[in-house]
Amino acid sequence: MLNKVVIGNQKMNMTATQTRKFLNAFVPEVEHINCRVGICVPYTSLAICKRALKDTNVMFGAQNVSEFERGAYTGEVSSEMLADIGCKLTLVGHSERRKLFSEHNSQINNKIKQNLRYNITSILCIGESKRERTQGLTQNVICKQLDECLSGLYENELENIIVAYEPVWAIGTGQTATSKQIEEAVSFIREEIARLYTDKASKNIIVLYGGSVKPDNAKNFINIKNLNGFLVGGVSLDAKAFSELIQIYSGKSNKKK
Repeated sequence: MLNKVVIGNQKMNMTATQTRKFLNAFVPEVEHINCRVGICVPYTSLAICKRALKDTNVMFGAQNVSEFERGAYTGEVSSEMLADIGCKLTLVGHSERRKLFSEHNSQINNKIKQNLRYNITSILCIGESKRERTQGLTQNVICKQLDECLSGLYENELENIIVAYEPVWAIGTGQTATSKQIEEAVSFIREEIARLYTDKASKNIIVLYGGSVKPDNAKNFINIKNLNGFLVGGVSLDAKAFSELIQIYSGKSNKKK
């Protein structure tokens, strides 16, 4: 399995028509990339992705999922529903969900468990605010989020978990964490996984960085120790820029031989 991973989070952007146009431009540029590529789109674009990405190397997923399996939860979308249309990924615990919709770790834990029932990979977003970093609480925040969000999970279930370190102060702000800051956070994440599980689990889990990653700064992060790739926000809306970022990270040409 490739351990280089780049996943786009398009947030509440792109109509289904715009998604189709985006994919027509994007997929040919990443067909021969030595990297696992995924994109998380609005619910309304999932059917488009299912058709357009069939028989390609690009995974697709949702940006959120319900903590409930089914029932009287108007407006919610379950893991079962997502799996039924071919979703392989969902974001869980994104800072915008935590801040704007008051999601807490126990809800995120339930979402992960629902995803596991239907073989969907959860991209668990964790990270500290600027105030928390300034107060030296980064490790405390990461520890609490991992401990509570992964509560009750067995080690073998981590195969369907990707951890995305996204310092809240670097998301959509244009401010990017330094290579040193990212490496320190990623190392601590792996240390915490080792504490919760085993050294093997720590070594094998996929850890991404997200926070204003662009083609012009991606090269700065390529050699960060223990980092597997990126969770990309704004740049993932631009097929050319997103594919360029992936090409830079993969270190291989997208040209057919």
